[in-house]
Amino acid sequence: MSQYTLHCFAQSGNAYKVAFYLQAAGLPWTPRWVDYFKAGETRAAAWREQVSEMGEVPVLEHGGRRYSQSGAILTWLAEHTGHFAPEGAEERYEALRWLLWDNHKFTSYYATLRFLVGLQKSGESPVTEFLRMRAQAAFAVADKHFEAKPFVLGAKPSIADFSLAGYAFYDEETGMDWAAYPALSAWRERMRALPGWVHPYALMPGHPLPA
Repeated sequence: MSQYTLHCFAQSGNAYKVAFYLQAAGLPWTPRWVDYFKAGETRAAAWREQVSEMGEVPVLEHGGRRYSQSGAILTWLAEHTGHFAPEGAEERYEALRWLLWDNHKFTSYYATLRFLVGLQKSGESPVTEFLRMRAQAAFAVADKHFEAKPFVLGAKPSIADFSLAGYAFYDEETGMDWAAYPALSAWRERMRALPGWVHPYALMPGHPLPA
């Protein structure tokens, strides 16, 4: 019997952050598919009352409790299991700093750009131009950081790396050129080389989208 249940769907990079962590840590887990696109499951009143009031995935179930928000879940998992945990107060602060930056800047702009251009096929607009500009700025920050360190905190991957990796492996066209960020791209390959790595579309249910 699985120790962890993850409410997720394949297209969600935020859910992938936790799924990838669980897989790489070798923890027993089961995905529970959330029909976001067709049924709008997370927007239903019953789902918000019974699963998460925030109306978002991922949601992790363990020991009769539910945990939401990817950064908070990763932090809890690291503290609970010890896998990919920051060591000492300084590293915990540094991991938190990058988790917050990722959710506010790196994932935020890139994931929204991918949704509009890669999934929704909305075409180009002032909105997508703005999102791409902000995503490029975030990529540049991460690229500079990885020129000096193989992983966010140093020599070993941590929860901060799994947070940044949420949308790093999707293949939809976004107009972003990963080759322009060689250090960031090299970090992505180091994450891909971790034991247990699986592409998000193979790791989580819901791809391709049901007709």
